[in-house]
Amino acid sequence: EKSARDYSLFIQRMSKHTDAAEDVLLEKKGCAGVITLNRPKFLNALTLNMIRQIYSQLKKWEQDPETFLIIIKGAGEKAFCAGGDIRVISEAEKAKQNMAPVFFREEYMLNNAVGSCQKPYVALIHGITMGGGVGLSVHGQFRVATEKCLFAMPETAIGLFPDVGGGYFLPRLQGKLGYFLALTGFRLKGRDVYRAGIATHFVDSEKLTMLEEDLLALKSPSKENIASVLENYHTESKIDRDKSFMLEEHMDKINSCFSANTVEEIIEKLKQDGSSFALEQLKVINKMSPTSLKITLRQLMEGSSKTLQEVLTMEYRLSQACMRGHDFHEGVRALLIDKDQSPKWKPADLKEVTDEDLNNHFKSLGSNDLKF
Repeated sequence: EKSARDYSLFIQRMSKHTDAAEDVLLEKKGCAGVITLNRPKFLNALTLNMIRQIYSQLKKWEQDPETFLIIIKGAGEKAFCAGGDIRVISEAEKAKQNMAPVFFREEYMLNNAVGSCQKPYVALIHGITMGGGVGLSVHGQFRVATEKCLFAMPETAIGLFPDVGGGYFLPRLQGKLGYFLALTGFRLKGRDVYRAGIATHFVDSEKLTMLEEDLLALKSPSKENIASVLENYHTESKIDRDKSFMLEEHMDKINSCFSANTVEEIIEKLKQDGSSFALEQLKVINKMSPTSLKITLRQLMEGSSKTLQEVLTMEYRLSQACMRGHDFHEGVRALLIDKDQSPKWKPADLKEVTDEDLNNHFKSLGSNDLKF
């Protein structure tokens, strides 16, 4: 608990506004419990304090016979949630505040609570939805995207890996789409988030408030009642209705290149393909942390046959290895602090990332393992 106490003092110093209680709003409205991520200036990035509040309220609402539904949304128009507040995590680690073990453990426990939630769970993913924001939505029963939704798992660019259960949901997307999204951090917009299978429904954003009101007005709704309201709004949505999936024309390439068993082979296949799409992806992959790329490919391959809980246990091991390593802190420096966009990865080359390095990332933490 000392580390958690140190951390909260640390956060108060770091935090630009002191009232952390308002970072997340938890309200009972009509038949539903409504969670509003309320840091719009910070794109609703998740703090440990928010994770704790959401987790404990989710558990209460799950047990409450008067709560039939849980809705989660982001304040403001820009973001549902742009991810965990990783800059703070990196700075705490450098200050030898032992905060990362606590943050990732509790974040992943919340991801599991969303995945196993006994009440229908509706995430309104309007605006930026990345990293930790994906973990708060994708494992839930219903995910409603709008034309403003911008999805990505961009972690390989900061020396991390697509965590929060990415090892579970990504390999289960169509073909090798999840492997492609994980390694490149490719961004999906609007209806494509639905077409990729990340959202379950698509609604025009101007109808989002009405949709929420209709859900709140339901009387003791069943899962089926909720599904049918979402279905109706989805059917009536107009934006980009006739456009095909933006990656449709590239799916054969994605499936063939990203089915390779090593990152080196994927790169080789992209080179051989030689199309402008393949070469563009090659350029992107070459900027990523070599260690992150190798961890991520193995994470997805292993995750494809694991349960969500098994994946989160594996990802917790990876997260702690990344905190001990070089690339995460360097990635945060280059992309979020100095913003020079030119991280110096160590090792700088894929061939220098050995199997031994890789195995060390996946090793059990013994009594410190994440257990459910």
